[in-house]
Amino acid sequence: MAESNAVVAMNGEVHDIVNLLSSPERDFLIRNNGNAVKIDDLIGKKLGLYFSASWCGKCHRFTPVLAEAYEGLRARSNFEIVFVSADEDDEAFNEYFVKMPWLAIPFADPEKRDSLDELFKVRGIPHLVIIDEAGRVISDGGVEIVREYGAEGYPFTSERVNELKDKEEDARRNQTLKSILANNTRDFVLSSDGNKVPVAELEGKIVGIYFWLASYKSCIDFNSKLLELYENLRAKGENFEVVLVPLDDDKESFNQSIKAMPWLSLPLKDKTCEKLVRYFELDTLPTLVIIGSDGKTLHPNVAETVEEYGVVAYPFTPEKFEELKRVEKEREEAQTLESILVSGNLDFVIGKEGAKVPVADLVGKNVLLYFTAHWCPPCRAFLRKLIRVYKEIKSKDDTFEVIFISSDEDQTSFDDFFSEMPWLALPFGDPRKFSLVRTFKVHGIPMAVALGPTGRTITKEARDLMASYGSEAYPFTDQHIKKLEAKFEEMVKGWPRSLEHGSHDHELALRRRTNYTCDVCEEQGQTWSYLCEECDLDLHLGCVFK
Repeated sequence: MAESNAVVAMNGEVHDIVNLLSSPERDFLIRNNGNAVKIDDLIGKKLGLYFSASWCGKCHRFTPVLAEAYEGLRARSNFEIVFVSADEDDEAFNEYFVKMPWLAIPFADPEKRDSLDELFKVRGIPHLVIIDEAGRVISDGGVEIVREYGAEGYPFTSERVNELKDKEEDARRNQTLKSILANNTRDFVLSSDGNKVPVAELEGKIVGIYFWLASYKSCIDFNSKLLELYENLRAKGENFEVVLVPLDDDKESFNQSIKAMPWLSLPLKDKTCEKLVRYFELDTLPTLVIIGSDGKTLHPNVAETVEEYGVVAYPFTPEKFEELKRVEKEREEAQTLESILVSGNLDFVIGKEGAKVPVADLVGKNVLLYFTAHWCPPCRAFLRKLIRVYKEIKSKDDTFEVIFISSDEDQTSFDDFFSEMPWLALPFGDPRKFSLVRTFKVHGIPMAVALGPTGRTITKEARDLMASYGSEAYPFTDQHIKKLEAKFEEMVKGWPRSLEHGSHDHELALRRRTNYTCDVCEEQGQTWSYLCEECDLDLHLGCVFK
């Protein structure tokens, strides 16, 4: 074998590149057509060692991204990739490798593949190690670089990454609609009928950048709200447009969905889609970013605002949001039980056997709106505690009531869950549920909202308060909770900092805890627990001292 350049491995040792990629019986790599390529031919090239496998979902999503970058670099760089497979059989290896335009360690050489895994400390895949022309390992974060920057990330050095980050910051400062939506190979977006619309035609408009996933229920639900807003604004002659950023992989579902939408879209799998996910730091769906007529970002996400206010929120300026805050405050101050629970002829809740209870009969009471569902394990776990708290409060104050607001998916599940509850409920499928979810911004369950005798909101954190203080949290007012906190702080002073308990072998230490489940009674708790840090075991104070 010919002499070759040295490679500085991740563990600091120096390796001959031929020895790194070859074995005693093999001095070649393979292409997916079966052709062999001498390892000597890689000397002086920049290499990417790509650790991947056919069984890995993340790898399947990343491999096309890497292939696009590779093809973009092939003609203008001295870069090669070597696939190091973690597949478990030859058939899976071949089916996966056929999609790759680069080289591979043969599947028949598992010892070499395993030794490379160990040498480069591969703890998860996909994993891409970059080795420069001089043989130095310059990055083991190639996946992140390629995912974020594609071929632009070449030569994948820290200097290049910093340069690209500086360019991104400069682009933010000088943002235009073109810099957001166009790229060096495309200056158009697509209409619902597939026609190309120049990005230049959108300049001067207020544009909503709509991040969307066809299979995601929240996006499906939001479509109708956005469609209503879009059609209202277009009917009024407003200079407003929406551009979809599709995050799907399936072309068929995308094509079917886009035909039903009147707005524009980026092409499916366009490289700008991933760029915008990073650029706008996407962390939730749906997201509707608003770009002003000057091309600058007006708001990072108005999806919730559109759901709650619709066309009233337009044009999404800071002044409009200040106005909406004033409206929201006025609405909260004017809130009554009837204003949130009565809608047309729907002026009742139900008791057992479906008996109608007029909302008017609940006016003047302390009411807890309990958002929950049978399919939700934390909801079922919390129900036991809430029933106990409810009975304790009712024994002292008959003006207290709970109303079950269901997120169950069918009548049977609703009936089964409601049968365990001693309180009232909104009927299954009642449209008032959706306005309540919007009003109280319910993003997760279980959630409990406490309303005072006037119908105004006392707290949206009643569930956490009951988890911490049980029935003592009632009536949930700030003044009452402050007194409770002071009382508990005083009590804690007398508690042992650590102790032993018959239910566990290790010492338990008193700790402040945000949320936990007691490993003895299996009920949820908050604020304080006795914790075994070694076993991550929590005990309620009640279970410790009873």
